[in-house]
Amino acid sequence: MTDSKPIAASHAVLPRDAIWPFALLASCFLWWGVANNITDPLVKVFKEIFGMSTFQASLIQMAFYGGYFCMALPGAMIARRFNYKTGVLVGLGIYAVGCGLLYPAMLTAQFAFFCLAFYVLACGLGILETNANPYVLALGSEESATRRLNFAQSFNPVGSVAGILICQVFIMARLPFDNEGRLSMAPAEVPAALSTVIAPYLAIAAVLVVVWFLILAAKMPLAAEDDDKVPFAAAARRLLRNPFYLFAVFAQFCYVGLQITVWTYTNFYIPEQIGVSQEVALQYHTAALVLFGLSRWVFTGLMNYIRAATLLALAALAGVLLSLVVVFVGGMPGVIALVALSGCMSLMFPTIFGIGCSVVREDTKLASSGMIMAIIGGAIITPAQGAMLDALGVGLSYLLPLACYAVILVFALAARRRA
Repeated sequence: MTDSKPIAASHAVLPRDAIWPFALLASCFLWWGVANNITDPLVKVFKEIFGMSTFQASLIQMAFYGGYFCMALPGAMIARRFNYKTGVLVGLGIYAVGCGLLYPAMLTAQFAFFCLAFYVLACGLGILETNANPYVLALGSEESATRRLNFAQSFNPVGSVAGILICQVFIMARLPFDNEGRLSMAPAEVPAALSTVIAPYLAIAAVLVVVWFLILAAKMPLAAEDDDKVPFAAAARRLLRNPFYLFAVFAQFCYVGLQITVWTYTNFYIPEQIGVSQEVALQYHTAALVLFGLSRWVFTGLMNYIRAATLLALAALAGVLLSLVVVFVGGMPGVIALVALSGCMSLMFPTIFGIGCSVVREDTKLASSGMIMAIIGGAIITPAQGAMLDALGVGLSYLLPLACYAVILVFALAARRRA
């Protein structure tokens, strides 16, 4: 099957002939949101099941986001050699395989095998995101590209909320946590607990197979870029000599790190600050993800009237102020501020991605891989905060997300000056 001709230029956010391809791509944004947010609370689960420190358990996030880092560049090479559609199919396929590998990991009951399965799963996500994000940018005019990516990314929080609800209902509620948030079970009950953990992933793998065949059968528009004709080394040199693009990659590194670490340690912060169970803490986590999703729709609408860089700066400034409340006030005000941080984060990934790629138009495929490689921030910043939590306590550990918000604020101000 061959793809159809390139989409004609239009200032509409989404040209009419791109609606079905966009819907299929938007479903991918949803499904990687599910994967990310089922995984975040599992740091607490693995800590209890395997008797680890917070830092050791957070290595599951290092494996997860390390997979993103390792496969972002190969994902870009697939796009250059073939096309975005091929990259999306490869990414979805490896994502499904990674979900399936959790079954033998359960049989071995070894933490290292869980890390391996999550690594493979995330390798698929890295390829998928490297191709899906720039594919959405290419589905219409350059003028509406950042708004279009924000629109597509608006489906990601839907998956995030679904992921946390799946975790809450099908994993956390079925595990024997006591009132202090510890798992109380005999060693013989560990296999059953691990089976509970992996069951949702196996169901996701089945759905991904259906989505894979739908995309395979669809006539997808060609990308607007033709940077496959650009020598790889020359493109890489141009990107490495572009200070603003490099700043965008670093800002994305900080953003992904703060998003993952804020959500991962929500289930540590809230029980300590207001004395509630893990199940209740997950309800606050769900509220944060709902706010994240609603805010992304709001910000996408506001971009019709306010420049993306300005909105990014305002959101980053609000994140700095709310982080100060989380760190130095605590209690219920700190919990409310922690939930509100998700609203500040909602526009950041697609906006940084769009602004960063807008300055390197001839090298978009390779530039997008750099943006996805920046997801390694989740693998580095999350364990770093875990170590801070072990040493300083959960409240002071949120100084790290505070610093990340400050970096994004500086980037947004620099982007405003460039506009």
